[in-house]
Amino acid sequence: QVQLVESGGGLVQTGGSLRLSCAASGRTLLDYGMGWFRQAPGKEREFVASVSWSGGNTNVADSVKGRFTISRDDAKNTVYLQMNGLKPEDTAVYYCAKGSYLGPPARRMGDFVSWGQGTQVTVSS
Repeated sequence: QVQLVESGGGLVQTGGSLRLSCAASGRTLLDYGMGWFRQAPGKEREFVASVSWSGGNTNVADSVKGRFTISRDDAKNTVYLQMNGLKPEDTAVYYCAKGSYLGPPARRMGDFVSWGQGTQVTVSS
């Protein structure tokens, strides 16, 4: 069973940047699609970005397009979310998720089988 641990969250001012990391243990992430989701207080969890098993394709939510970038380093068994130009509406708990074997950059929560515990991102105005 894979364990996903997110890190890199914190408090940042509007316009600032953060890089989230998702490290896996127990199983390799090699050949699996991966994704990031977020959940703000009182709201449902929503898709942020995903990357295919090969790293060659990505999918990004319209709300973060041009500001957030997802990437993966299979040698380190880690997936990243680079967040630039942060806005107060980006405040949420960010979750890393493991998708399907040889999977595409999916967007639906049901396409992901393992989840991390989340890391808090707070953007002050």
